[in-house]
Amino acid sequence: MGSVAKNGLKKYLLQLQQHPLRTKAITAGVLSAISDIASQKLTGIQKLQLRRLLLKVLFGVVYLGPFGHYFHILLDKLFKGKKDPSTVGKKVLVEQLTSSPWNNLLFMIYYGSIIEGRPWNQVKSKIKKEYPTVQYAAWTFWPVVGWINHQHVPLQFRVIVQSAVACCWGIFLSVRAAKAVTLSPAIKQQ
Repeated sequence: MGSVAKNGLKKYLLQLQQHPLRTKAITAGVLSAISDIASQKLTGIQKLQLRRLLLKVLFGVVYLGPFGHYFHILLDKLFKGKKDPSTVGKKVLVEQLTSSPWNNLLFMIYYGSIIEGRPWNQVKSKIKKEYPTVQYAAWTFWPVVGWINHQHVPLQFRVIVQSAVACCWGIFLSVRAAKAVTLSPAIKQQ
């Protein structure tokens, strides 16, 4: 690793140690930005939608980073920091039955009402239609991430790992949603 990268990592780890909440919030915001920029480009958006990008960064900084920070601390306190397979399984179960549905619902509300500017009745209708599919997809993927995170990743890095995976997950969901929109007219014509 080059000295610039090594120095940068050293400074980042120091910030994480001295200011964990702020560092995780900023990291979540930066990774939200990377995810949205990649999503916009991969879904064919020619000109970067700056408002959308900034609103996604805001969601990462204000909500995702802080929520993850406190949620992981709470889980570790509830389960006394244990990492045996039974305890990790319980942590993953609690995570998947509480924060996963909540985070997906909150993001769908935020995205529909704030980012897209839709009226509440349209947001509610879209959530009724798409939330079960979104949550099911999350339950097929995120428990594995949760298991690895709780079993192998130290507490101070869990939000960062989760944010990094969420960056990729967001790109996947955006590309998938764009393909569904592209395919819908063709399916309706058949």
